[in-house]
Amino acid sequence: MHDLAARLRRLPPSLGPVRLIGIDGHAGSGKSTFAGRLAAALGGAPVLHLDDIASHEQLFDWTGRLLTQVIEPLAHGESAHYSPYDWCARAFTAPRPLPPAPVVLVEGVGAGRRALRPHLARLLWMELPSEASWARGRLRDGAEQREFWDEWVAAEQAHFAVDPSRPHADLQVLQTPVGYRVLPGPVSPSEAGQEITHRDEPSAMW
Repeated sequence: MHDLAARLRRLPPSLGPVRLIGIDGHAGSGKSTFAGRLAAALGGAPVLHLDDIASHEQLFDWTGRLLTQVIEPLAHGESAHYSPYDWCARAFTAPRPLPPAPVVLVEGVGAGRRALRPHLARLLWMELPSEASWARGRLRDGAEQREFWDEWVAAEQAHFAVDPSRPHADLQVLQTPVGYRVLPGPVSPSEAGQEITHRDEPSAMW
């Protein structure tokens, strides 16, 4: 992950002092795992999970809350405070801080939505087809979440139909048996791809 982390660190800030990096893809495509590995390579960069911003009642209608609680404070170089959603209790919990670090990752379905793209330094897309992603997600969450997944798939399809992220991605991330392959996205055809293996652990300087 070292080369990718270094490339992101060299980018100019996109939101106040922050280089905001979006990681989007279908539910079940591996966004959270990849974001965790990238955050570690960045020396513990903060990660905002959009699962904490969405809710049962607003699977995708959370733009206003994200802008108010996160984007606006970071734009002013201030720590953001957002209220994570508890999917079991069906309620928002106590506010959690998100500091204006040099690099902040935001991962989740919709991280590359139209309203957020102007604030991103780079948009990464997890390149896994929707059906394969959803199958992985359903297997992960088990039969008890079957009804929720049926609702989610319909909502995700509707979202991407009117506000697609993939065509605007700077980089595409493919998971391989040994790690990840990072390729140029639709809007950055000149960027060279690179291989990232699971053995590429953060060095001591991170």
